[in-house]
Amino acid sequence: MFGLGNPGRRYAGTFHNAGAEAVTLLAEGNGIRLRPSGKADYGMGPVSGVTVLLGKPKTFMNASGQAVAPVYGRFAGSPGDLVVLHDDLDLDLGVVKLKRGGGTGGHNGLRSLTEELGTGEFLRVRIGIGRPPAGVDPADFVLRTVPGELRERFEGGISSAAEAVADILREGFDKAMTRWNARRGQPLS
Repeated sequence: MFGLGNPGRRYAGTFHNAGAEAVTLLAEGNGIRLRPSGKADYGMGPVSGVTVLLGKPKTFMNASGQAVAPVYGRFAGSPGDLVVLHDDLDLDLGVVKLKRGGGTGGHNGLRSLTEELGTGEFLRVRIGIGRPPAGVDPADFVLRTVPGELRERFEGGISSAAEAVADILREGFDKAMTRWNARRGQPLS
């Protein structure tokens, strides 16, 4: 399971780092230490009773595939073994949805993964960040620090993404997807 984001202090707390923040939360909550290796930080350990690999690219978003592909090649047998957590402009802030495969939706991290892996059929945990205000370029918006008045909803989405991962591990992806996409798809209030 890889959480997408950009490295460094400059990008900490930005909308685009939702996936990386969710993996950090999972790692910390389950006592998994992420160690640097190549172009990623990753570690293995139990989450919901299942041993998993959690990771975050150390590359910038546009090169996420360069960080994930070597780890994927070493540990995964098929695209269905890879779960990617990422921000999504097309979901309201705080909403979490699951998706099996698909396109990139203009997301440069997903584009890089698809190019490097040769497939877009990996599993996705989509963390809603909402659309930018009128007149704001989406590329600029995703790199903004989440404003204080929205931080609680943003963090709620990150927590929900971690819960969704636990459900995936307990119940399988399809069952968790049905539940999250139908009943839990509402933003936190």
